[in-house]
Amino acid sequence: MKETEVNQIFEKFQRMRVVIIGDSMVDVYLWGKVDRVSPEAPIPIVSVTKRESRLGGAANVSLNLQSLGATPVLFSVVGDDDKGRKFRKMIEAKNLPGQGIFVDTERMTTVKSRIIGMGQHIARVDEESTEIISTEIEQKLLRGISLELDSNKVDVIIFVDYDKGVITPSLIESVRKIAREKNIPVAADPKLRNFPHYRDIDLFKPNLKEFMEGTGARVAKGDMEALRKAACKLKENQNLKLIFITLSEMGVFISNGIQEQYYPAVIRHIADVSGAGDTVISVACLAMAAKIPINIMALMANIAGGLVCELPGVVPVDKERLIQVMKSQKL
Repeated sequence: MKETEVNQIFEKFQRMRVVIIGDSMVDVYLWGKVDRVSPEAPIPIVSVTKRESRLGGAANVSLNLQSLGATPVLFSVVGDDDKGRKFRKMIEAKNLPGQGIFVDTERMTTVKSRIIGMGQHIARVDEESTEIISTEIEQKLLRGISLELDSNKVDVIIFVDYDKGVITPSLIESVRKIAREKNIPVAADPKLRNFPHYRDIDLFKPNLKEFMEGTGARVAKGDMEALRKAACKLKENQNLKLIFITLSEMGVFISNGIQEQYYPAVIRHIADVSGAGDTVISVACLAMAAKIPINIMALMANIAGGLVCELPGVVPVDKERLIQVMKSQKL
């Protein structure tokens, strides 16, 4: 792409304000070395050399948007516990607005602890509640979102659904109604529980597994014609403007019902795929709000997702690297 074209895209991103609604979490990493097997069971003993906490889930989407130059405003729920307090301090440390983080005394903060020995992912321990949030907490979220949308010009709203209970069908409907009145595009990165409730929205981004679970379609890996037909059917059934399906090592597929675009994955050294979906939805939403053509949207999101896979753990995309790679692309 021409340097001026790429620069113009990122200049548009810098002027954007994004509301993110969804399940946030703390990603904990225990890094260590392995030099013996446990005498108690045939498992490795990891001698921990470093412990690290990072923002995950919807909060990682916020970090990606921030890294791309946009202003993210996150609406999420944490527990009244040590990890919830840790989460709020991390939000503050990253200079992210914290007014949309609500505390629920009846639930725990979601924590994913990954144990990594000698560069290998050995185990993951999840601490979480997946119960739907109470009506009281839902109403607090909705009032906060409504105030933000009334007070500021918001360019796009993103539902980041990790199926932990923060996003409810009624919250989706209420936000969608307000967004329609204010002419704000809405996007969703779905999971199975709320899959059919994401209707009449502008961008829908499942991965292939989520797509097949949500639709019941059985698409063989690499069968793009079957994928296209199933995507068109879903688009009609749920009135979706754009369907963007990530295909892991196969790349990405995007369709607006008139034009389809498939991009194979760029071959890279894969260190860790966690968080790649957060990066893809972040780039795709900004591109949609900036009215960038879908072929460039697909290419940019695909490249960005690949870049974060080169690094261990959940990390936001490096804007300068993404700009550099985009300028080297031929369309």
